[in-house]
Amino acid sequence: MRLAPPREATRDELRRVHTETHIARVAASAGRTVRFDADTQAGPRSYAAALKAAGAVVEAVERVLEGDCDSAFCAVRPPGHHAEPDRVMGFCLFNNVGVAAAYALARGLERVMVVDWDVHHGNGTQAMFYDDPRVLYLSSHEYPFYPGTGALDEVGEGSGRGFTVNLPMPAGMGDAEYARVYRQIVEPVGRAFDPQLLIVSAGFDPHAADPLAGMRMRERGFAEMAAVCRSIAAGAAAGHAVFALEGGYDLDGIAGSAAAVAAVLLGGEHAAVPWPATGPLDALLDAYREALSAYWPVLRG
Repeated sequence: MRLAPPREATRDELRRVHTETHIARVAASAGRTVRFDADTQAGPRSYAAALKAAGAVVEAVERVLEGDCDSAFCAVRPPGHHAEPDRVMGFCLFNNVGVAAAYALARGLERVMVVDWDVHHGNGTQAMFYDDPRVLYLSSHEYPFYPGTGALDEVGEGSGRGFTVNLPMPAGMGDAEYARVYRQIVEPVGRAFDPQLLIVSAGFDPHAADPLAGMRMRERGFAEMAAVCRSIAAGAAAGHAVFALEGGYDLDGIAGSAAAVAAVLLGGEHAAVPWPATGPLDALLDAYREALSAYWPVLRG
């Protein structure tokens, strides 16, 4: 593993997904403390950090596309997936993954996939690409939960219909449940789309120790999801994958889970997570297939 310092995102890079008014509002917080809403505030150095968070993910995309590295993990904060084109939200100032996906499209890529396994739905990323068939946004998340979006029937609109895939999950899901969802739903959909680049919103708040959510994931479960993502990226993407830190509020859980994901990206072996062939999860998987098979025939049968 090689460490790389981040650069700041440029205004032009931010403008691809954010309005000028939004960028100016966040920039105006520099040097002071500003509360944007009940959840989100900026301190004197938050704007500078947000520029580097977005810039780090853009630079990681650039490096993998140039062949400088196969994959990258961006240990960034603030997170980004709640930030909408014109709105700060949910601890997020700029949408790091959204900025990076738009950068990849500007470079000429035609198929970019964003996998979001944060425990919260990435409403901002979804909004940015809801009508764009070039970006497949797939999110697994606790539901109903903050921010209230991410229902199964939110599938995109216009030419982007079918290219938003939401997998809402009840609280209490652990490694076995996530492993089955990712192997039986996420992997076949991702391989059918065959992205030229995979970007992962890697939130570690589904961890069992996280104080803000109700999932029961452990390190081996995150490693299994990372392995699924590597499988998806093995096609047209030629292994190119960029993982960006999103949420996660238990420091030990973040550290152990991020290390487990990084080990997978470095080619390490991990023990596959077993799951029962049948059980309570069957009804949820059936609902996914019923809602999504019209767009993704690979899920039929």
